[in-house]
Amino acid sequence: MTTDGPPQGQLTDVPGMLVGQVERIGQGWLTGVSVVIPPAGSIGAVDVRGGGPGTHETDALDPTTLVSTVDAVVLSGGSAYGLAAAGGVQRWCEEQGRGFAVDGGVVPIVPAAAIFDLGRGGDFALRPDLEMGYWAAQSAHSGEVKRGNAGAGAGAALGRGSFKGGVGTASMRMPGANSEIVVAALAVVNAAGLPLGAQTAPPNGPASDGPALNTTLAVVATNAVLTVAQAKRTATAAHDGFARALSPVHTLADGDTVFTLASCERGLSGAGSSSTVALIELQAIAALVVQRAIEDGIASAETVRTDAGELPRWPG
Repeated sequence: MTTDGPPQGQLTDVPGMLVGQVERIGQGWLTGVSVVIPPAGSIGAVDVRGGGPGTHETDALDPTTLVSTVDAVVLSGGSAYGLAAAGGVQRWCEEQGRGFAVDGGVVPIVPAAAIFDLGRGGDFALRPDLEMGYWAAQSAHSGEVKRGNAGAGAGAALGRGSFKGGVGTASMRMPGANSEIVVAALAVVNAAGLPLGAQTAPPNGPASDGPALNTTLAVVATNAVLTVAQAKRTATAAHDGFARALSPVHTLADGDTVFTLASCERGLSGAGSSSTVALIELQAIAALVVQRAIEDGIASAETVRTDAGELPRWPG
């Protein structure tokens, strides 16, 4: 993959990045969990832009805090209830000996964010829990990433619940001397808005007249060496991908959030101004792969029918 032509690929194209996903669909269920597990020692950052976020341990990713490394990132359905899935991922990490070392053991650093999908399967009480998070972490692998109605994308929707959303992913290599550096994204598309340029499409889903409770989530991953502050700026830049793919974004009713993970395996080529140019290129690519991951999530989503009604796939 190069910067010539549209980006393709998936988040696991970044060496050492693992993705695990679990979903439940049917018998009142329509929800799931997606987990990204980076190589040990990876640093992390986050930028929350939506006005209605549901998050866990995002303050721990501030560049001024004690611990710079991240053991896993959890994207979950179930709104604030679904954040319980992070506890299951934390338990799995502890079993693997991953976490911040303290007397007597480790404390895994597992930030999380959730989308609103409550009741879309027909039963408001059926949402991700600790066990579902554990299963998602246990299933994490470096192979093909499931798209569409998978993981946290199982209950995702577009246009205030009018059309089916889902999980998407994309990756690119940087150009020239930095061609060994990969930048990738995984997105869970559960937006109040619709694909850019199509926002006038008529809503016809089960929740189109209901409350506008939504959220698009993304994880950007790279094998480049970044500081936590640079990772934070990369997350900020990656939000441009939301605005290129969806309209509107970052509303009061969205919890739009981007995490960045950097395994810090390869330094950016160049020194001084050349290094700055390379970092800017990386951040521009981050926005592009987020845009394409969102578009992939919409294109990959399939129509679902539940006790709550039908969520048709986006017709575009």
